[in-house]
Amino acid sequence: MIKGDFPLESFRSRRTPFYYYDAALLRTTLERVRLAVADRPDWRVHYAVKANFNPQIMRMIADAGLGADCVSGGEVSAAIAAGFAPSGIVFAGVGKRDDEIELGLKAGIGRFNVESTAELQVINDIAGRLGCRAAVSFRVNPDVGAHTHASITTGLAENKFGIHHTRIEEAIRMAMRLPNIDFYGLHFHIGSQILDMSDFVALCNRINACIAQLEARGVQVRDINVGGGLGIDYEHPNHLPVAGFGAYFDVFKRHLDTRLPVHFELGRSLVAPCGTLISRVLYVKEGLYKQFAILDASMTELIRPALYDAYHRMENLSSDGPETKYDVVGPVCESTDVFGKGVVLNECHRGDLIAIRSAGAYGESMASQYNCRQLPDSVVG
Repeated sequence: MIKGDFPLESFRSRRTPFYYYDAALLRTTLERVRLAVADRPDWRVHYAVKANFNPQIMRMIADAGLGADCVSGGEVSAAIAAGFAPSGIVFAGVGKRDDEIELGLKAGIGRFNVESTAELQVINDIAGRLGCRAAVSFRVNPDVGAHTHASITTGLAENKFGIHHTRIEEAIRMAMRLPNIDFYGLHFHIGSQILDMSDFVALCNRINACIAQLEARGVQVRDINVGGGLGIDYEHPNHLPVAGFGAYFDVFKRHLDTRLPVHFELGRSLVAPCGTLISRVLYVKEGLYKQFAILDASMTELIRPALYDAYHRMENLSSDGPETKYDVVGPVCESTDVFGKGVVLNECHRGDLIAIRSAGAYGESMASQYNCRQLPDSVVG
C-alpha cells in the first residue's frame, strides 16, 4: 500500500489521537489559489473558518492574504485574533444573535451576509443604537441543486439558508429604505464537497439571470459572493493532494457574465488535504465473520463518517505486513462510531499507528468531549 510521507519516529512518542497538519502542503495549496486568481485583481478569496479554526492554521491563511468567512461571533473573534483584517471578514449564518451582530459592527467587519428580512431589521436597529452603518449583502437561495450528500446541500428551496431568488428584490428595496444599512451585493452558496463543475455552471447561470433581472428594474448590485463548495479527492490523497482550483475558478471566469468584484469562500479545499488524524490500534478483535481494528480515536475526533458515512483513506504507518480487511472502529459507546468497514490495511497489531487522511476540515473544528473524552492535541509540521 502506498502511504503518505510522515515523520513516523516523532509520532511514536506522542499521545494519540492527535491531528497532524502538513504546513508545506498548506502553503502549496494557498499558492495554487493565489496563482489561479492572479489575473483577476478584483476577486477576493475568503477562508471558511468553520472548516478548521486551529490558530496556527488560521494564521498561515491570514498571512497569505485571504479574507475570512465566519458563521458565528466566536469565529469572528478567532479570525481577528489570527490576524485577518476586519475589513476582509464576512459574517453569514441564519441565526446571528444580537451580541454577535454588535461584535461585528464594533469590529468594523467588511460585510454581513443577511439571510432574512427579519435579520436585516435587527441589524439596522443595532447599528442605529451604536451610531454606525452596516454593510450588507443578501444571501440568495438560488434553488440550484448540487451533486453532493443531501445533508450538505444548501441551495435548494427547502433548505433553511437565504432568501428565495424570487423575493430578493423586495428584500433589497427594504434595505434601501432603512437608515443604517448600506446594501452592496448578493451572496450565494449551493453546498459542499462538490466535484461536478456543472453545478457551478448552473450557479453562474442563476446569478446572471438574477443580476439581469435586478438591473432591468433599476437595482444596482456592487459585488457578488459565489460561496465555496469545491470538493477534494478523499480517495487519493497521495496522488491528488491539491484540489482542482484551476478548473473551479475557470468556471466562473467563463460563465459569470459580470465585471463586478467577486468573492469566494473556500474551506475544505484549502485545509482538508493537509490534515491527518493519527491514532493507535488498541486491540485487534476477531469477530464471527470479520476482524475489527479498535482505535483510540473515535467519532469525537472525526465525526464525518458517523454523520455522512463519509470516506477517509486510512493507512497503517507501522506495518508493511500483508493487506487485510478490517472494520476500523473507535471506543465510543455508539454503534455509529465507525471509521470504515472492510478497510484494507497492512496487517494490524496493538500499538500500530493509523493515519486517517484528509481530516484537516471538519475534524478538529467538530471535535467533542462526548464520553468525557479529552480533546486531542494538534501538531503542525
